[in-house]
Amino acid sequence: MINSIRSIVKAARNVEIIKVFSSTALSTFVRMLTGFVSVKVIAIMVGPSGLATLGQLNNFATIMLMLASGGINNGVTKFISEFNNVDEEKVRKYTGVAIQIVLVCSLMAGIFLIAFNSVLSRELLHDEAYAFIFVVFGCTILFYGLNTTLLSVVNGFKDFKKFVTISISDSILGLGFSITLVVIWGIKGALISAVTYQSVMLLVTVFLIRNDNRVNFKMLRVRFDRSIAKKYLRYSLMTLVTAATIPVSQMILREHAITQISGAQAGLWEGMNRLSNMYLMIITTSFSVYYLPRLSEISDVTILRREIINAYKILVPLLSFGLVATFILRTFIIDLVFSQEFNPMKDLFLYQLIGDFFKIISWILACLMLAKTMTKTYVVTEMIFSLLFVVLGLGLLRMGGIVGLTQAYMINYIIYFFTMLFIFRKFLFT
Repeated sequence: MINSIRSIVKAARNVEIIKVFSSTALSTFVRMLTGFVSVKVIAIMVGPSGLATLGQLNNFATIMLMLASGGINNGVTKFISEFNNVDEEKVRKYTGVAIQIVLVCSLMAGIFLIAFNSVLSRELLHDEAYAFIFVVFGCTILFYGLNTTLLSVVNGFKDFKKFVTISISDSILGLGFSITLVVIWGIKGALISAVTYQSVMLLVTVFLIRNDNRVNFKMLRVRFDRSIAKKYLRYSLMTLVTAATIPVSQMILREHAITQISGAQAGLWEGMNRLSNMYLMIITTSFSVYYLPRLSEISDVTILRREIINAYKILVPLLSFGLVATFILRTFIIDLVFSQEFNPMKDLFLYQLIGDFFKIISWILACLMLAKTMTKTYVVTEMIFSLLFVVLGLGLLRMGGIVGLTQAYMINYIIYFFTMLFIFRKFLFT
């Protein structure tokens, strides 16, 4: 046992992704801490039912924010990392075209939100009194699109220090912004915060990159290049499919949970999802900063296979340890992060944690589809497994209540993992 641990530690020292884990550790810790505090305040102020309503808006906001960014963020990171320190002119062109795409997409998304504010409020939140929230969302969504594009560019430069600084600043400012609105306006403040805090972060990003000569307003003067736009479109399709499938499937299942069981029970599931997102942030943050750009720049199959195998060697033991610890401490975590109203949530942990394990080990391979622009395969698998999640969720929800949704989540990602192994069988095993 001791020798196994020593071998893992020894291997970790030589793996670049661990270095990135270390460099992003403070950023991740701050994001987790601010996330815990934010969820705690919201849970106390609005309760499980309010959290369920907020979950519906968050999922819709995810879709609209992806549309506003054109779904090209992963493409921006890939191409900037590919040409960085190789061809400055291409970096300038790819960045300029990306910003132009985002400007158009954000304006279209904003017009839609403002024009249909009453309908959206009625259908999503079951109350037209919240219509003004969609107007505010429409007026600020452009800032979000620009912010995510700039962050993708910084990520593509592999400027980890600056990326971490921006992330920490965003987390702290976002926490203060969210808590202030929730304390002043309750559920309305939580809803406003959900659709605007990302846009406020643009101020921080612009301030921190103001002296970076690689990113400046001159990029807006770049002539629109259709060939570059077509390359982004392939990434856009993959990203937008993800944006449309995962949040929509959650919205469908949450709506059924609200109508068939109760808003409070649906809120427990939303709380479980939020907690899951927070602790998985440790891995997903470092992956988005390091893993995708790294896979994008590797052209040698042997090196690429080694990179993926090393990721599994390091992450599987760490992930297993973290998830087991989370399960053991689940009662303490619920009391710490939420409130007593959320105590029944402890029944959801087992299946959710198993699902999270298979989700991450599947994502290691799924990232390869993004990095190598396997558009058709990515789109088909995303659509199939989102549909499967809904079908499993609806069936198990009727059979076992809210626990059924976490069971569906677990089953779905187990099947997804073995599907990824099948798709990449030649790459991994030959």
